[in-house]
Parts: sequence; C-alpha cells; structure tokens
Amino acid sequence: MDGWLQAIGKAPAVLVTVAAVEGSGPREPGAKMLVTEGKVADTIGGGHLEQRAIEIARGMIGARQERRFERFALGPGLGQCCGGVVHLAFERVDAAQATKLRERVREDSWRLVALDGEPDAALFDGEGRMLCGTGAPAFDRSRGTHVMQDERGRRWLADAVFAPRAHLVLFGAGHVGAAIVRALADLPCTVTWVDEREDMFPASVPANVTVEATDIPEALVAEAPAGASYLVMTHSHALDQRLTEAIMARGDVGWFGLIGSHTKRMQFEHRLRARGVDEARIEAMVCPIGLPGIANKAPSVIAASVAAQLLGVWEAKSRQ
Repeated sequence: MDGWLQAIGKAPAVLVTVAAVEGSGPREPGAKMLVTEGKVADTIGGGHLEQRAIEIARGMIGARQERRFERFALGPGLGQCCGGVVHLAFERVDAAQATKLRERVREDSWRLVALDGEPDAALFDGEGRMLCGTGAPAFDRSRGTHVMQDERGRRWLADAVFAPRAHLVLFGAGHVGAAIVRALADLPCTVTWVDEREDMFPASVPANVTVEATDIPEALVAEAPAGASYLVMTHSHALDQRLTEAIMARGDVGWFGLIGSHTKRMQFEHRLRARGVDEARIEAMVCPIGLPGIANKAPSVIAASVAAQLLGVWEAKSRQ
C-alpha cells in the first residue's frame, strides 16, 4: 500500500507520476514510482518506459533539477506493445509534503504540483482545503489524477492520493490470520486485526494494519465502517458463532467470510435459522473461504487464495 510513500527517506529522490494516458498504457493515471540514486520503489508499469523514466529521474537528482513533464509514445518511441501515449510528471520529493501524506494515509488527499515555472506545490484534504504549500489554482475534484491549466496557461498536475476504499476486519491472530495479514500488506486496503490474545500479534505489522487486542471483539463489529468486509477465524467456535451473529445483525456488510468446512457451515446455518436470521443473509455468508479448486490447507496457500477472493470482491464493488 503506497510503497512509494513509505520508501521516502532522507536521500534525494524524484517522484514519477503517470499524469495522463492516451489510448492503452501499462498503468493508470496516478500510478507512481519513487527513484533514488540506488533504489526504486513501486512501478509505473515496467518495460522500456520505466527504464527511461528511471534514467531521467536519476539525471534530475544529479543536476538538482526540480521538475520535468515528458510525453512518451509507447509504440514508435519505446517499442512497447501497449501502443498508447503516456505523460509522466517528474518532481523532486518535498519532504514536508511527504510527512503530511504519511500522516494522512487513511484519508483522501490531493496534491497540486506546478509543471511549468516555479516549483510550486500544495497539499489539500479530500474536501479541497489546503493543508500546506504555496498558492495553487482551483481544481476539479470530480476527476482522478489529471493535468490542468490555470488562468495564465500554466500547467499543473492535480494528483488524487486516495485512501484505500476496501476495509477488512479480521478476527483471529493464529497462523492463517497472520498469513492473510502478510498477503494483504501491499494491497490497496486497510485491515483491523482483532484478537483477545495480545501476545499472538507480531512485534511489527504492515503499515495498512491496525491491531486491536480486546476482550470484547464483538464491539469491533459495531465500530466498523459501512460496507466493510469481515473475516472470522478465531481459536473458538463459540466466539466464531457470536461474531457471526453480530455481523449478521448489521445491514451494511460488504462481505463476510467464515473459515471452516462445509460441515461447519451447515452447523452455523442451523443455529442462525434458529435465531431468525434472514435466509438471504445466511446464503451470502462465505464458508468455506478461498477460491474454488484450491484444496491445500497450508496457511500461506489459504492466505493467497483468500487475498485473491477479496480483491475480486473489492474490485467488483468499485465498479458499481
């Protein structure tokens, strides 16, 4: 999740952003890559385009150049089969802005970066209120990342840095839960990881994970945002049952998965019907979890299967 942002340090760096795409391109507008003299974080799509972008960025570091805006024809210019045109914005990293962005990793932000003239830049919140930087023109927040011109014809990159829309509440810090957290570490989501046993959590967790050690895990169901996904895999079937009932009581659940066999599903279905839970809600419960056809029960395999399943759910939801 936003590896380019987490990779920003004290070393001079250039941020490369896909500003616009005409036709087919390897990445979408807003995709980023951070380049230092010795490292690269994230990707704008690989291939000759990325190789050329890295060369330009490192040249800027050596020349202490602040900004560049370049057009690349992928087919005739770079020999890539995409065949479209990609416009890349290059900017030396603003440490103050990066610090603010890291603080806002779970909130929407907008960056405005001058592509012409003085190296002006500003950071705004999701509502368009300026947080830091120099004066910048009004911009259209109904679009994603794009290039715009102000009243004087000066070009700006209006860059949407949105918080992940997908949120998972994961109950259970056992082997499978830990493997799922690792599998989701670099994916566009946030995770609330819940367990009663504080000593089960690792000393460090990925940047997109919040740990909740609590004796009343059911309370985290009520606190979750509308449309959240839930995954229940605790050490106790009785706790699984209580959590399932709490999740079923919400009318705004995005997705609910319960670890277990077909036999466990039948047992839970019987108990839920006995408690008057709506049949459609029971039918929507996913148990067993993971993609069909993957039978290996190793935690890492289950995690890969569940991560792919969740990505499918989240991407389908984003297209609605």
